[in-house]
Amino acid sequence: MKVALHGLALKAELFSDVQSLFNELTKQQFEIFATEQFDRQLRMHGHKALNYWVLESREDMAAMDFVISIGGDGTLLDAVCQVGELEVPILGLNTGRLGFLATVATEKIADAIADLANNNYQLETRSLISLQSHRKLFNGLNFGLNEFTIHKRDTSSMITVHTYIDGKYLNSYWADGLIVSTPTGSTGYSLSCGGPLISPEAKNLVITPVSPHNLNVRPIIVSDESEISFEIEGRAEKFLISLDSRSTSISSEVKLSVKKESFSAKLVKLPHYHFFDTLRQKLNWGFDMRN
Repeated sequence: MKVALHGLALKAELFSDVQSLFNELTKQQFEIFATEQFDRQLRMHGHKALNYWVLESREDMAAMDFVISIGGDGTLLDAVCQVGELEVPILGLNTGRLGFLATVATEKIADAIADLANNNYQLETRSLISLQSHRKLFNGLNFGLNEFTIHKRDTSSMITVHTYIDGKYLNSYWADGLIVSTPTGSTGYSLSCGGPLISPEAKNLVITPVSPHNLNVRPIIVSDESEISFEIEGRAEKFLISLDSRSTSISSEVKLSVKKESFSAKLVKLPHYHFFDTLRQKLNWGFDMRN
């Protein structure tokens, strides 16, 4: 089987984990490839003795059986962009704190690779959000796993986001911004702004205002079959929009709408892992000193 490794920031102290990963992949007879970004990281740190090939085209990526993201949740989000419509399964190796997406700890590398080699895993299908516009944005990578966000720039005054569901007027949000989140993204920016937690397999999108001017405005959950469109007003000429961690500046005349993407992200789920376990650990549920 063929596996592609992807990472964005390889720290020197992590090389022993990377070496262990290469050793286990070789032991299980995987053909090892690296994205151009990860190849640059390896060469930057002088790790020339590792045996791998570099992915040079979409055809190369399409031939992969797995992609292993080495880093945190942000690295895995970038791996989703690397894979796109190819839907190659992605496994997140977490080299930092516990993540909602990158769930395999470095001390579990050997077990994880053995599970991949023995087909001892499941695939979780995670819906993506797609941005539609009459202008080309984000270099054509107009999808994200977590959320789409409209936000005011810098210290400018709040903005007004007129929002429509399938062409029907929903609300005008006077706020610092507006988030449209997938179920996967419900544990991210939306959660910090008061949005609800949603199970990853739910068929919903969440609209969450950022610091709304009217306190009676609350997040709303809508079907992911809906198309959500926007008209933006504000004193500033420019606004920020983002897909996951990628952002760009636009003007108010740019037409924007979002809906569920036609393809999805496939995340590798290893044995003994469940989303609820991660929730409890990340949010410290059940750790009340009184119990």
